[in-house]
Amino acid sequence: MTAQGMRFHQDASTSNGTPNGSKHSEHPTQPFSNGTNGHSNAPEKLPQKNGVHPPTARATPQPFYGHDREEVTRLIIQGLDDLGYHGAANTLSRESGYEVESPGVALFRHAVLQGDWSEAEALLFGSEPADEGGGVSIHNGHHQGLRFVEGVDQDQLRFLLRKQKYLELLESKDLGRALMVLRQELTPLQQERSQLQQLSSMLVNTPDGLKKEAQWDGATGQSRHILLQELSKSISPSVMIPEHRLADLLDQVKKNQISHCLYHNPSRSPSLFADHICDRSQFPLRTVLELGQNAGEVWAMEFSHDGKMLATSGQATDVLIYDTNTFQVLHRLTEHTDHVAYLAWSPDDRKLITCSHDKTARVWDTPSGQCILKIDHHNHPGPGGLTAAAWSPDGQSFVTGSLHGNHRLCLWGIDGEQLHNWEVDYRVQDCAISPNGKRMVVISSESQIIVYDYETHAEEYSILLKSQMTCVNISQDSQHMLINMANSEIQLIKIDNAEIVKRYMGQQQGQFVIRSTFGGADQNLIISGSEDARVYIWHKENGTLIETLEGHQSPGCVNVVAWNPTDPCMFASGGDDHKVRIWSKENSDFQTKRRNRISANPSTSSFRDNTGRG
Repeated sequence: MTAQGMRFHQDASTSNGTPNGSKHSEHPTQPFSNGTNGHSNAPEKLPQKNGVHPPTARATPQPFYGHDREEVTRLIIQGLDDLGYHGAANTLSRESGYEVESPGVALFRHAVLQGDWSEAEALLFGSEPADEGGGVSIHNGHHQGLRFVEGVDQDQLRFLLRKQKYLELLESKDLGRALMVLRQELTPLQQERSQLQQLSSMLVNTPDGLKKEAQWDGATGQSRHILLQELSKSISPSVMIPEHRLADLLDQVKKNQISHCLYHNPSRSPSLFADHICDRSQFPLRTVLELGQNAGEVWAMEFSHDGKMLATSGQATDVLIYDTNTFQVLHRLTEHTDHVAYLAWSPDDRKLITCSHDKTARVWDTPSGQCILKIDHHNHPGPGGLTAAAWSPDGQSFVTGSLHGNHRLCLWGIDGEQLHNWEVDYRVQDCAISPNGKRMVVISSESQIIVYDYETHAEEYSILLKSQMTCVNISQDSQHMLINMANSEIQLIKIDNAEIVKRYMGQQQGQFVIRSTFGGADQNLIISGSEDARVYIWHKENGTLIETLEGHQSPGCVNVVAWNPTDPCMFASGGDDHKVRIWSKENSDFQTKRRNRISANPSTSSFRDNTGRG
């Protein structure tokens, strides 16, 4: 067999590539006493005033195994409160003499959460107290405000507080007072003009329109808590401990251990009781099955979201759906008349969309295997067909992309109605919709990444890379996109700001469409095919190349890989050798079940069993 792969050409007349021609920008890449910080409790017999303990002499506390004893104690008190053990937290505070935060911080927190904006500003920045003693009196009767981290723009903090005040007035339809806040309190702060213009435009919004435009959930929602969290980032952490700090530190401990565990792939979070390391023998490094039912090269492959099915397609005109319990073929979908280059499962796994070089997309009912919808609006003269598809998170609509025609990027309802047509001047190589439904990422044959607001259909930004790209995936947390590059590089990029987080190197790619994806129990792995007939696996966090796996026939490409989302110890690879290989760990549950089925009924096995092979 002569290995061809699915080539992305440099010729405009071919199906998968064009010379660069876009002119978009290059890839862009942002006062308390010493010792106790004012959080010391006095002995109970000493007098107290307004809940504030007078200063007491205190011996320098001994470190706690090299850590500041006060910091550790205050974190434990906060953690006990977070756990709901309020009595234990109070007991520890009483016994140690430490408080989580000063009365001034507590009053500030209360003022923000209650919407007392004048009091919140006075407590945060300091002011002359009112005649009746508002705020917290210190020494000469002047409230000194809270201590900030170095370099804080205090006007920006004022802007955040007053913006919340303004939005709440608009929500309550108090337009007169809202206009006064805009003119007399927000405008003098001289923040970005575009922000003021946006706030001004909200004066004519309905409450629902206001929330949507401001991306804000109202006074009774979480907006005040979100504001408090944002403000707390600028307050010295010794004064105002960030919320849930102990839990955050424990998360960091786990993430650090995971980042140093090359073969991390458990289905459960690491225990805090012991140092964490995963054994290589528990990693999917062995081919346990070789499926040979594909009539041509395998170009596209994806497990269903529940992990119970695997769909494959490619050079042949049919699409295969396997039962992953037995790997028997459930359905052979045969209505396409040319190569099937792409497929995607609906969120509920009851539908599968397939994209073909016959210039059509088809939606299949997966329980029955019947075609229930045909999309042929991408039809155009000349070569090339549909290259990509992506489902909306609600499963009620989907996007298709193509290289040619007047409908290169379209949104369709499940009934086949065209809901939107992005009138683009580029050719769509691949696309993906974020799991939270907020963004769509498209890559073009002209080496562009284009990011859209999926809800409004508006383009947010586009960037031009120096190399062509072949596929895009979006992480489950909707924060990152994974881009396969034709220069033998994979990039992990933040969607919000297009910052490159990590580069993964080692695989070979230059002529053909090679697909990579996230893998592992918590998407902590990156996996890709390669033009050298190998499978490459990297640690996502530290970028280390963990394994290079051989198995497919060489010469030839491993064009596509897919990780089972419900079984962290199973992935599949598809290649030019017409084979789909199923990989798992040694002595996996799948192997045991399969041996038992074969022993019970040898005639049911129509696969090549590779148990024992590397």
